[in-house]
Amino acid sequence: RISWISNIIVVVSPENIETMKSIIEKYGHKRVLIVEGGITRHRSIFNGLKVFAENEFPNHLLQKPEVVIIHDAVRPFVEEDILSKVVMAAKEHGAAGAIRPLVSTVIASAADGCLDHSLERARYRASEMPQAFLFDIIYEAYQQCTDYDLDYGTECLHLALKYCNTNAKLVEGTADLWKVTYKRDLYAAESIIKDNLSQQVCVITYVKEAVAQVGFLLHESLKSQIKVEAVSASLSKNDSRLEDIFSGQCYNFVYVNDKKFAIQETQQLVAMLEKSNIPLLYPVVLISVHLDVSENISFSIGMEELTRIKKFAREAKKKNILVYGLLIQYK
Repeated sequence: RISWISNIIVVVSPENIETMKSIIEKYGHKRVLIVEGGITRHRSIFNGLKVFAENEFPNHLLQKPEVVIIHDAVRPFVEEDILSKVVMAAKEHGAAGAIRPLVSTVIASAADGCLDHSLERARYRASEMPQAFLFDIIYEAYQQCTDYDLDYGTECLHLALKYCNTNAKLVEGTADLWKVTYKRDLYAAESIIKDNLSQQVCVITYVKEAVAQVGFLLHESLKSQIKVEAVSASLSKNDSRLEDIFSGQCYNFVYVNDKKFAIQETQQLVAMLEKSNIPLLYPVVLISVHLDVSENISFSIGMEELTRIKKFAREAKKKNILVYGLLIQYK
């Protein structure tokens, strides 16, 4: 999702390599390579850096990067803005890392298990990820560090300071850099994802005047509550605006259309969503609103239409697309 990152090296424990390969293949990642990890954090990172220095992948032309970002999978909500900030700081200072205020006071215990001393919390910060380095600096640091460093160390910024005399620039991080550590954190992470996905909706309207008016009113009523993107387009003309929307991060769609071609256009829209691969990561919600403005309204015909939508929705659900149908009849 971040185009200026050229390659992503995922360092994985040996027993999980095949699982990771299947994930990469399933979601169609193009810039991701897998490297076997070590028994400790630093040994795993060193294995990842060696890929660029030793070019262990003959089928991939990996160029040694000017700047390398080190991040960990237990902080899944990193935003592009903080990545950009640490990269720019690393280009200027040689190394940079995100920090956050301490939420608890750090204390040290004596040999007898009693309190020895505590740190003044206001003077210290929690070191977070992402961190960024000029590649030559961090690679040289890892080449020089001892087995003790590799086995017991946890701080990459410290290695850059210790072996390359590089003082890292500290960049204030955001609250979303919190670390998924315990099982209960997985539920919190899932809740954050669902909340983020529900904050944006795309309203697509058919070009017909009455339909477009309903879409406009819906947009006006929703925009004070959530982020709404509205577009008037014709599905039959392969409108490029829809392709741009589907390449974004929206997972909720309201399609307002003329009832005459409702089922065909809903099917076409689902096909476009499926082709975009958006539903691979999370379920997509599509509410198809059919307007019947004809003079002779038949309730039974309307129910037939909804029955067809319901049958189609069962098939779409298998593709991780949740289709709902709403029929509005009026003279």
